[in-house]
Amino acid sequence: MARGHCEGDGVQRIFQMDDKDRRLLGLLREDARTPTAALARALDVARMTVVERLKRLEKAGVIAGYTVRLTDEAQRARMKVHALLRVDAKKGELVVQALHRITQIRAVYAISGIFDYMALIEAETTAEIDTVLDGIGSIQGVEDTQSSIVLSVKFDRH
Repeated sequence: MARGHCEGDGVQRIFQMDDKDRRLLGLLREDARTPTAALARALDVARMTVVERLKRLEKAGVIAGYTVRLTDEAQRARMKVHALLRVDAKKGELVVQALHRITQIRAVYAISGIFDYMALIEAETTAEIDTVLDGIGSIQGVEDTQSSIVLSVKFDRH
């Protein structure tokens, strides 16, 4: 189940997905540019049924957007770094906002342990990674960082 909003009434409602919704999402994860006619054929429903399901899933907040996936070859060419950050608790939200503005940061996770956040960074060169890490270290509220370069990806379920 996913949480969604009912049409503009401001009340949270439980949004229930059925098997066709889950299959539709699976197809879109494989290729978000799949034409609705092809999605309809794969799901054995009318094209307008797919259009309506997509609208409903978007409106409920299940689908937040559509994105680009790089090929494995293009992805391998990019350097990846995991940066652990210890942050002043009073400045956490400001730090997250500053991290969001750094385009090379693909994701930020709040984590447990001695560090507060983990940032996933992707860049083309070590110089670019160095610049990003220097930028993170200069954000007011970041107290300590530790970073690791990803040498290889053994598997990725994205």
